Amino acid sequence: MDASIHAARRQRLLDQMGERAVAIIPSAPTAIRNNDVEHEYRQDSDLFYLTGLDEPESVLILSTAHEKHHAVLFVRPRNKEREIWDGPRIGVDGAKEHLAVDEAFEIAKLDAELGGYLSNAETLLYHVGRDATLDARVFGAMEATRRRHRYGIDFPTTIVDPAKHVHESRLVKDAHELEAMRRAAKVTAEAHDAAMTIARPGAYEFEVEAELLRVFRKHGCERPAYGSIVGSGPNATILHHRRNDRRMADGDLLLIDAGCELDYYASDVTRTFPVSGRFTEPQRAIYDVVLRAQLACIDAVAPGATLEAIHDVAVRELTRGLVDLGLIEGPLDAAIEEQRYKPYYMHRTSHWLGMDVHDVGPYYDQGTPRALAPGYVLTIEPGLYIGVEAEVDPKWRGIGVRIEDDLLVTESGHENLTAAIPKDPAAIESRLAAR
Repeated sequence: MDASIHAARRQRLLDQMGERAVAIIPSAPTAIRNNDVEHEYRQDSDLFYLTGLDEPESVLILSTAHEKHHAVLFVRPRNKEREIWDGPRIGVDGAKEHLAVDEAFEIAKLDAELGGYLSNAETLLYHVGRDATLDARVFGAMEATRRRHRYGIDFPTTIVDPAKHVHESRLVKDAHELEAMRRAAKVTAEAHDAAMTIARPGAYEFEVEAELLRVFRKHGCERPAYGSIVGSGPNATILHHRRNDRRMADGDLLLIDAGCELDYYASDVTRTFPVSGRFTEPQRAIYDVVLRAQLACIDAVAPGATLEAIHDVAVRELTRGLVDLGLIEGPLDAAIEEQRYKPYYMHRTSHWLGMDVHDVGPYYDQGTPRALAPGYVLTIEPGLYIGVEAEVDPKWRGIGVRIEDDLLVTESGHENLTAAIPKDPAAIESRLAAR
């Protein structure tokens, strides 16, 4: 995204901060995988949202108290030797030239400069407790500033979490964000289609996972949005199955929960299908219940609706199906009130989606479920999971089904960003027959 987009987001935050306020937004730390090998680096979403910078050891300061500098970045210096090993750094000059900030310093100068930016501020926006080392540096600078109070230098006496403003902003997706999310959804559709092509009896779950990753990377996605879940047979009843090591057998259902991250924006899609090409009668019966629930939930997505209300729709439709199939006892309202469905549907129906797969933003506003508004993006993902040890007719055991799409709330209702990925059972069987 162009630097002006990030600058506009910073200005929006500055406008919300009020007078004589300072915000400190740090980068994500690097993390060791084992010994001296680091995990792939992924920037803190808030910092990237406000700057577009994807380097570690960086800090953004926003100020309505400083006379000249409203946006300041502290970054790693250029270093010829380290850049040979790890790749280019933006450096101080590059940050000022390419990221549209007022000033930039080397990260080593943070302690020396921080007090000056805290001076004459009344409010500090900073997430306390995430980074103990940075906490100590910030509080040390505040204490040094406090000692100058007798000389007429004010210091922050109130600390608030910047998430109060940043996450509200991130919750409503702008046109640039939605463009990225639509592209991510398109890539994910191709990846799921490719996975259906190679998922056959005798193949392994990790082969399907590899095919998903191949398509993601082919289109320039930085990474999967989360660890891909590829669960066949009884593994489909494990909500976060991650080993992906089972060999698929004739008669298995395969549940794939996989999405990509493209330009720092996530998709999150689940589809379930028979690896042999056709649903068995019990599989189709469970699948139809989940699909009816999902379609009813999607119909409920509109401005003014709440995630609680949508979840209630899912619970009612799934419970109705379980009663009709004889998996739980009715009547329907009593089954819902006593949560008889819980052994087979134990998770929520929706979450926010954006830069994080479980994106930021509160679900409640002062104890009341938050009403959906245009620009929100959420998932709709009901499911039924009948474990292999469930005390039911054996024909149902080991069947797991989840169907998930990504929904954008619009002025008139909603847009299904992932509608291109087939989920109608006849369409699924037709696609599998064409492999």
